[in-house]
Amino acid sequence: MAAQDAFEQRKLDRLILVPAAQAPLKPNDVQSSARDRLAMLRAAVEWDRRFEISDLELKRGGVSYTIDSARHFRALYPHDELYWVIGGDQLPRLHQWKDINELAALVEFIFLERPGFPVKAHPEIAGLRLNRCDGHLLAINSTELRERSRLGLSLDYFVPHKAIVYIRDNHLYREVT
Repeated sequence: MAAQDAFEQRKLDRLILVPAAQAPLKPNDVQSSARDRLAMLRAAVEWDRRFEISDLELKRGGVSYTIDSARHFRALYPHDELYWVIGGDQLPRLHQWKDINELAALVEFIFLERPGFPVKAHPEIAGLRLNRCDGHLLAINSTELRERSRLGLSLDYFVPHKAIVYIRDNHLYREVT
């Protein structure tokens, strides 16, 4: 839903989804294999021509730094305007991102507010370009979705149906018995 909101509001030509191998500021967040996460993403959006998927960070492995991917996409699309979509909860942490000044020069950020994380201010970063996206605010996050799956609760209306089928068929996020 966030990708769709950003795509529509910013009138983007394409939106490339890039799953991280390991987010540097969330060291314990990876709960499923790269293969499974890529398959779930494909199941969720393969029918929607607005979205593409890049496995760049998964193939690279290790800690995924946005700056490395931004450099890759800048080389791939040297004349395009590049945007990086983030949740508004990340704005106060942008100053912690690797090579943030170079990153701010390479991309503009599109941020979506998240429930419980009202955007009041952002860090002073030279050249930082921010674009607010007023999206459909959902008060749910990936940790809660994994917990719902673990408890056998429905993921309907939170996750695309084909991704739910993949999660169920592959017994992801379930308690080991």
